[in-house]
Amino acid sequence: MSFLVSLCQVIALLFLFFTEILCLAGSKNIPANFVFGDSLVDAGNNNYLATLSKANYDPNGIDFGSPTGRFTNGKTIVDFVYQALGSDELTPPYLAPTTRGSLILNGVNYASGGSGILNSTGKLFGERVNVDAQLDNFATTRQDIISWIGEFDAAKLVRSAIFSVTTGSNDLINNYFTPVVSSVQRKVVSPEVFVDTMISRFRLQLTRLYQLGARKIVVINIGPVGCMPFSRESSDPTAGNECSVEPNEMAQMYNLKLKTLVEDLNKNLQGSRFVYADVFRIVYDILQNYSSYGFESEKIPCCLLLGKVGGLIPCGPTSKVCMDRSKYVFWDPYHPSEAANIIIARRLLSGDTSDIFPINIRQLANLKINA
Repeated sequence: MSFLVSLCQVIALLFLFFTEILCLAGSKNIPANFVFGDSLVDAGNNNYLATLSKANYDPNGIDFGSPTGRFTNGKTIVDFVYQALGSDELTPPYLAPTTRGSLILNGVNYASGGSGILNSTGKLFGERVNVDAQLDNFATTRQDIISWIGEFDAAKLVRSAIFSVTTGSNDLINNYFTPVVSSVQRKVVSPEVFVDTMISRFRLQLTRLYQLGARKIVVINIGPVGCMPFSRESSDPTAGNECSVEPNEMAQMYNLKLKTLVEDLNKNLQGSRFVYADVFRIVYDILQNYSSYGFESEKIPCCLLLGKVGGLIPCGPTSKVCMDRSKYVFWDPYHPSEAANIIIARRLLSGDTSDIFPINIRQLANLKINA
């Protein structure tokens, strides 16, 4: 009976989601989609890197049909957003050999698992494409677009495109809070100094994206990383299975300064429309009210192997996989399930200013920018 109820809930969510697609797909005036970020939005770039941060193996992608390199059981947030804007296709990874020719005119995904704002982030994984290098790759794509359609039309395409940047989480969990390795750094570098370093670097990166022609840019803040199953495992033992406080406090410190940065960029970069997406608020709301969203577990991931909440070991072929993925907020120790991604995507698409500021993604897509 519970399985039938959960199935009905998923069908209802998908009905609402695809209703948005049908409303927007009539005109088929779909903006190109350029995606930057980390494993939350990686569409398979890390498949082509020598890295420990990969997801191109079972049981990842179990609801996609096969593993694709996405770090979840199905689609990511940006997959759902782009489909809701009317696309029949998903944005292809930059490093895939097939992402060439006219295909790039619809957009490209540059995101890389393990990457961050700072170039030192994720080095324990091996190869990764951090934000600076992702911008280099976009600059190459931009030249290719100019070669295909000319400079005037290329500028128009880029100006009307939707850009999203989902980064920062790894700078905390796989840099500042890396277990054992970062203990010395934390003694000499305060959270405030580290956050200021992130913001300073990110300001340069977002400004460069503007200089490359981007005008509609969605900036995703850092979610409640202290509530990931991985963080719950490494939190103060006296906290039990509750969220790890310090990573969440640092994420909120960063997010406050990030919102100010977004406001500054909107004021100072002519013709730009930067949008601040408060994924921390959205995900924290889901975790606090998980049962009202149809979930049964907000702490234990669907794909688990070891740990008090199953957060010690990444999802892999030997992991135990839950039967009903729609009942779990987390797919693995680090990443949301497809069911959670649907909810997050819908709130970014149509949410009010408490979720996404100053306008949501649907409003951003319809915005006309001439400069």
